[in-house]
Amino acid sequence: MTYAIAAAGTGGHVFPALAVGEALVNRGVAREAVLFVGGSRLEATAVPAAGFPFIGVELAGLQRRLTAANLRVPGVVLRAVRALREEFTRREVRVLLGLGSYVTVPAGWAARRAGASLVLSEQNAEAGLANRVMARFATRVFGAFPETRHLRAEWVGNPLRAPLARFDRRRLAEEAARRYGLSPHVPTLGVFGGSLGAGVLNDAVAELARTWEGGPLQIVHLAGRLHAARMRPEVAARDVRWRVIEFEERMELFYAAADLVVARAGGAVAELTATRTPALLVPGSFGSGRHQRANAGVLEEAGAAVVLDEGRLGSLADVVAGLLSDRDRLAEMAEAAGKLARPDAAERIAEVLEGLHG
Repeated sequence: MTYAIAAAGTGGHVFPALAVGEALVNRGVAREAVLFVGGSRLEATAVPAAGFPFIGVELAGLQRRLTAANLRVPGVVLRAVRALREEFTRREVRVLLGLGSYVTVPAGWAARRAGASLVLSEQNAEAGLANRVMARFATRVFGAFPETRHLRAEWVGNPLRAPLARFDRRRLAEEAARRYGLSPHVPTLGVFGGSLGAGVLNDAVAELARTWEGGPLQIVHLAGRLHAARMRPEVAARDVRWRVIEFEERMELFYAAADLVVARAGGAVAELTATRTPALLVPGSFGSGRHQRANAGVLEEAGAAVVLDEGRLGSLADVVAGLLSDRDRLAEMAEAAGKLARPDAAERIAEVLEGLHG
């Protein structure tokens, strides 16, 4: 018998899914008995690299505007449902966990037709379309925030990988400084635009470094594989100590190094709360921007973050300088972030899946 987990697209969906998979393994489930379902993006490489079986299906997202591309979505979904139902039946899947994104819809329907229970996990403060559609068929629905708009969800938090769930800043600080070549006596700004990076944040950080007058500063910048090569010449021309990295496998060291993080406001905000890291959040203006604004609003209201819209990125240097110079404010933000943290989310969801599987 098999567990199935559906997650696709960005790290905000895929990494929480992997966290639950690892939690199941830690509870004694065989790794080969945890089947992942997704598309052709990050999940197609990250899941097999983690040692889990993976099924890739053709996916097509519904555009939020009138377009001919939407006409092919029903056919794509139906083909995926048929293929997944056959796989779920053959592998004796008893329960499916869907983490949003478009793969949750065909996977959820296939699970129902194969006689499996459906559980959902929503990473955002405002539920995505896929989870809203499938919630009526779900046995349990879990949320990453105290309240989830448009969805009745139990607040358990967003599943985190073990190194972040067990985060200890003091224990990791020395290793983080060595990894990035940092001085322990200089404030460190972390910059993180998501698993693929964010061009608008990269450009804003380049301008910050170019105009910085706020005293000694060092930057650890996860620029993303699409942007890192372009940013490295910028780094060589600056006086600020600025370390550009494509992608960080050990995110616990990134957070341990940072006094303040500039980031998008996707699913990774759970990492900020679990690591008690003060944040300056820049919600995206793209398709998931509404969800990101909702996420950022929760942290801002709690006192854990400052929100800066993309249109105000010209003031990034001033806002960063003000925050880094106010140690009391940073400590208050860290404490507020900790109150939102639910680092045991992966374990709690895995326990529920086990109960339904039996």
